[in-house]
Amino acid sequence: MKWLLALVLFGCVASSVLLAQRFRGGGGYGGYGEGWLSEDAPVRTAREVPTHSTEFARWTNEVGFEKDVFTFTRVRYHRHYSGARRAGYCFTDFPDSDLNLSYRLQQLTSLKVDPDCRVINLTDPDLTDYPFIYMVEPGAMHFDEAEVRALRKYLLSGGFFMADDFWGPVQWENFEREMKRVMPEREFVELPMEHPIFHCVFDLGTSKNALQTPNYATGENSQYTGVTWEYHDGEECREMHVRALFDQKGHIMVIACHNTDNGDGWEREQEYQYFFQTFSEKRAYPLGINIIFYAMTH
Repeated sequence: MKWLLALVLFGCVASSVLLAQRFRGGGGYGGYGEGWLSEDAPVRTAREVPTHSTEFARWTNEVGFEKDVFTFTRVRYHRHYSGARRAGYCFTDFPDSDLNLSYRLQQLTSLKVDPDCRVINLTDPDLTDYPFIYMVEPGAMHFDEAEVRALRKYLLSGGFFMADDFWGPVQWENFEREMKRVMPEREFVELPMEHPIFHCVFDLGTSKNALQTPNYATGENSQYTGVTWEYHDGEECREMHVRALFDQKGHIMVIACHNTDNGDGWEREQEYQYFFQTFSEKRAYPLGINIIFYAMTH
């Protein structure tokens, strides 16, 4: 694949550095972002869409090397007409999560990052320019045949695909079924907490459930209830899973963060202080940074 990024070097960042935050407090939804974009909205970058919290930092990269950067790349997809009722869609948490995570990568690591992010279809001809792609709420997503072929080619060429924020067995079964169409010869494997992906930049401890990030409302209430899981399709989704598909050489091609919502941890950091300090700072950002570091160095 024609990767634009030749080398990724992460600084060793203590988790306390995240306290140097841009937290403003009290943001709220504001009526923008995911509430009005259709699945086929002709959006190419996160900067094209109004945010629903505060203004986001802007930065420039070295002249002549603007494309030699890491670009957080969100996949646009379509929902299945009979999918799980509570499953979300491809623009959930957009654009705030994409912009916040990109800023944190630029701020806290030595990685040079595209400040605009990217939205892409699996069938776009420039898909292979982006070594890391992200899909949110795939619990009801459905691929057409062209997308199946494109994603398979991308993964077998060295691409890395992260799925995030889907809950319960119904949504997992849909995602697994669609991915089986892409990689019928591969089975998902639960990653043990001893895997390097949990320790490569931030040491994330020994319990996946200690990394579970709920939506911001459940997260804020958890300081009184202790509940960090969500209810979907009649199930208490208590157990967080991080599962992977490996290629024949043992490299991770796909990582699926199930029964957790890292996207809200990135999206809502400026709006709710307890949620930021408990979930964004200690869970969603460290896990996201670890996954990207591992993807770009393996």
